This record gives sequence, C-alpha cells and structure tokens, in this order.
Amino acid sequence: MSESQEVRMIRETARRFVRSQLVPLEADIDAADEVEPAVLARLRRQAAELGLYGFNLPEEIGGPGLDTDAKLAILEEITYTSVPLSEVIGHLPLSMKFFNEEQRRRVMPGILSGETVITYALTEPDAGSDLSAVRTRAQRAEGGWVLNGSKHFISHAETADHILVLALTDPDASLKARLTTFLVRRDNPGIAGMTRYRKMGWRGYHLNGFTLENCFVPDADVVGGVGDGFLSMIESINHDRIFSASRSLGLSRRGQEMACQYARERRAFGATLGDHQAIQFMLADNDVDIEAARLLIRRAAELVYAGDPLGRIAASRAKLFASEMGCRVSDRVLQVYGGMGYMCELPVERFYRDARAFRIGEGTSEMQRIQIARQALAEVQV
Repeated sequence: MSESQEVRMIRETARRFVRSQLVPLEADIDAADEVEPAVLARLRRQAAELGLYGFNLPEEIGGPGLDTDAKLAILEEITYTSVPLSEVIGHLPLSMKFFNEEQRRRVMPGILSGETVITYALTEPDAGSDLSAVRTRAQRAEGGWVLNGSKHFISHAETADHILVLALTDPDASLKARLTTFLVRRDNPGIAGMTRYRKMGWRGYHLNGFTLENCFVPDADVVGGVGDGFLSMIESINHDRIFSASRSLGLSRRGQEMACQYARERRAFGATLGDHQAIQFMLADNDVDIEAARLLIRRAAELVYAGDPLGRIAASRAKLFASEMGCRVSDRVLQVYGGMGYMCELPVERFYRDARAFRIGEGTSEMQRIQIARQALAEVQV
C-alpha cells in the first residue's frame, strides 16, 4: 500500500530519531539493565519537539489525531529499537479519554510534553488477564476513596508520576460495572513496598510490584465515573495489544534484515549461506510470517482506531499471531547466525530473549485463543 507524502515524512522523522538517537544506546542499556531517568527525560523532550510524543492520542485530549496510516508508520519505526527505548515516543494510555475537564487541565499538559509520566496498574498476583479476579478494593471515605491491595508486573511504576489503578468498588455488580479507575500520584504515602523484578529480557524496561495500604484518593481523581473502570481500561488494552504486536513485528523485521545481510556475506562449504536451500527456506518462512503479521496488525488498527466493536477480536488475532511469530522468526535468525547469534556481541540473542515475553504481556496467547474461539463460535448460525 502506497503512503501519502505526509505519512512518508512522518515515517522518515521517526526513523531518523530512532536510528540516530536510540539504537546507539541499546547495548549499554541491555548490559546494565538500567536507563538513567535523565536520559529518558531528554529523549522524551526530543520526541515531543519532533511532534512524535503521544502520537497515538486523539485530538480531543490534546494528541495529534493522526490517521491509521500515520500511526502504523510510527509504530513500525519505533519498534525497530529495544523495548525500553521504544517507550520514549510516548504510546500513552487511551484511558485518559475518560479524564474530565478538570483532570485534563491539571494532568495532561505535563504528560503531553513528556515532563511527567503515566502508567496503569491492572495485574495482580491472582489476577492477570482475568479482570474479574481483581481484588484491590476501593472503599468509600469522606471526600474520596481508600484503596487496599497489591499490583505486580506494572510497567515503570517506580518512575511514573501518575498510576492509573484499577480497583473493585462494587463486588456484587457485573464485570462491566464493578471496577473503577483511580488516578494515583506516585508520591502518595499509601503506595508501599515498591519492588523491581529481574527479567529474562526487556532489560532496562522496569516492571514493578507494589502494595496499596490505606491509600486515600480524592473524588477528584476518579477517572470516568464509579463503575467505569472496565470500559476505561479496555480502551487502553486494545490499543496496547496493537502496540505489543507491532513490537514483535519490529523485532522480527530487524532480525530478518540482519539475517539476510549475513546470509549474503557469510560463506560456508564454498558458497554464501544464502545460496544454501536450508537457509533460504528459513528466510522465506520469516518473510511470510512477517508479512502476515503486518496485515493482521493493519486490520486490527483500522477497526480499533475506528471504534468498531470487532476491533477487540482483531487486536487479539494480531497480538496472538505476531507474538508467536516473533519467537519463530527470532529462533530462525539466531540459527542463521549460528554461534555468533548466541553471543552477546550482537543484538540477535537479545531479540530471542525479548520476543518470548510478548506471548505473555498484554494478555497471554492462551487468553487470546479463548477470546477468538468464543467469537468464532458465536458467529456460527445454528
């Protein structure tokens, strides 16, 4: 599909920024499993100056209101780099659409400029993909709510300025009415026990756990209405599944480019690797996998960005296929490189480590299959 001149310019801006400012930092960040907060702040400011930061947001909450082609172009370019660095472009929570006017005036300017950071907290020790199992409780108090519970595997909770916390407000209501989203400041004294998890991959991208101990949140920081938590979080989840699928795609595209280049240069048994049919088959399978993922992501983005109810299942399809595709492609790329692919001197082994997590985050592959199967069964005419 040909791109308009405007989309090509946006893509080129994102590409130059990613490859000149972000890619050179990857190896050091991966080795240290750390990114200096000042470096991230500087990169967010640069992204904001280029008009890239918060690219996924609609105009109604201060975003650029880009069309599907422009968003997909930016997604393809920012996912060329590592997981922690792709964050500096600001793929921000769509739950912010539920902010009221006062919350938008108070919170959004800092978020849109990249000066302050927001994340959201759904996952709990006993509630991952199953939101009906959320146990963090919010109880009414004078002037607001008191939250108690635990969250874990929360992206950047230790460095975020604001955390969107999903909590149970009416255990007797249906799933779509029992949960409420609260805007909690990171410096709230009710946030305790902040921990950082060590991970197989995604080094430099921090996942945290914390507890809420009599954490008071004023009524002014209820997002949407009481009982709107499910709806506000689903708004973010579908978009984030497209982002997750795009990360698998970006990782796979970069690995495939490297494998093809290596296959043209490396010689074995009197010929280049690319002349050997066994290698050609791996590269061909990668090519088909990558193209299929790209098309599923495009279809999901078209539906989700348009607000189509079928977007939920389309996002699940894209996320399921792309995340599993990323593992297949990364494995083949490492095999093409042989022993060198297993060494830390090249990013190939990082691709292999990072790809595995995408089958878990933003809803496991098994959960996506359940949702997709239920939709398929429901569509059959009896």
